[in-house]
Amino acid sequence: MQFETCHIPGLVIVTPKVFSDSRGFFFEAYNRKPFEEAGITANFVQDNQSQSSYGVIRGLHFQRNPFAQSKLVRVLQGTILDVGVDIREGSPTFGQHFSIELSAENKKQLFLPAGFAHGFSVLSETAIVAYKCDNYYSKESEGGIRYDDPELAIDWKIDPAKAIVSGKDLELPLLSESFANFTY
Repeated sequence: MQFETCHIPGLVIVTPKVFSDSRGFFFEAYNRKPFEEAGITANFVQDNQSQSSYGVIRGLHFQRNPFAQSKLVRVLQGTILDVGVDIREGSPTFGQHFSIELSAENKKQLFLPAGFAHGFSVLSETAIVAYKCDNYYSKESEGGIRYDDPELAIDWKIDPAKAIVSGKDLELPLLSESFANFTY
């Protein structure tokens, strides 16, 4: 496995070693030992999966303490633009975002520690997204930021006229109005 940091501390791109032959391919999507050697010590307790069609934008979501979640995101089918926004108060990269295409083809994964809002847009006809979380879902701890917050200026790679966003996500506050309770 290859672990690559990006310009926002904490976010890590994970690229598995793929073994291919005439039968197909094999790779380890997760193995605790190399993750720990790379400094990722999340103890995953829940796996989630979603299926969405082209143009869907989910997020930006997070859970507040004490149910904050680190996530390891990967795509089983299709292609998404995966986005993490630093919402850690006091962080030198607070309010900055990172985006990467994750696909079944490239097999890349994105690790987001607690303190990041997460979202994605579907760039293929459909996409199946799987992600591990290191804390359980808690409705009372839900939080989020509007996907189209002008301060964030995220390019979701989707024509805004074709974007499909849930009513719940459309009601999320802007980053400047959101209280996340994460510190750097």
